[in-house]
Amino acid sequence: MITTDLTPGSPCWLDLGAPDVPAAAAFYGAVLGWEYESMGEGEDMEGGMFRKDGKTVAGLGRLTEEGARSAWMIYYAVTDADATTQAVERAGGTVRVPPRDLDEWGRMAQYSDPLGGQFAVWQPGKDAGFELADEPGSLSWTELYTSDAAAAQEFYGAVFGWQFSDMELPGGGGTYTLITPAGLPEERMQGGVMQVRQEDLALANGRPYWHPVFAVADCDAAVAKVTENGGSVQMGPADAEGVGRLAVCVDPSDADFVVLTPAEE
Repeated sequence: MITTDLTPGSPCWLDLGAPDVPAAAAFYGAVLGWEYESMGEGEDMEGGMFRKDGKTVAGLGRLTEEGARSAWMIYYAVTDADATTQAVERAGGTVRVPPRDLDEWGRMAQYSDPLGGQFAVWQPGKDAGFELADEPGSLSWTELYTSDAAAAQEFYGAVFGWQFSDMELPGGGGTYTLITPAGLPEERMQGGVMQVRQEDLALANGRPYWHPVFAVADCDAAVAKVTENGGSVQMGPADAEGVGRLAVCVDPSDADFVVLTPAEE
């Protein structure tokens, strides 16, 4: 269960790098009911914040990294971004953006895991992160697709101290590894690791990738909005026992995400 309590190692923010900021704002507004607030436009910066019911849920910025694909970046809360950077390097990861202060708001850094999966951390200052989670139109889960789940557990366990537990997928679909922040009970599970074939990682040119799962009130209605607004569906909508009804989607710029209507408890 993702919350906004800033437990170290839990998701606390996410943002999208998109080649066309207004188009991305319009797409996610239609699909998730988000309102977009621009923080400015210019040569050096174009982007802003997504809000749901007046609460901040994510960020949006213009994709500027040459050769990079449009994708969601998930940030995990840490108490010391510099110490986390050292842990990433010790565990064989790569520092993409060294720790840096964003005025008084906080301190961030971005990394790649040893197989190339990209993620980020946020050391809160005045800004704790998103203000809404586990509600329709907000982040409810995070998921890593990788060709080596064991290596992912070793790396992320060393960096964040995450706890892992395995469950068998129905129908012989393999093993899914659940993630819980260090020291917390299993009901605080926040994400999962899914081992897939190398060829299933084509979106990221064979590298692992994280994607967000957004809660929605009606999965089928959300999927209809995805396709009506130029996106596509990779899988679903389908029912997952004990989880809910979900679909794996891709926006018009090929950034992937999942929409999920949780199963009723």
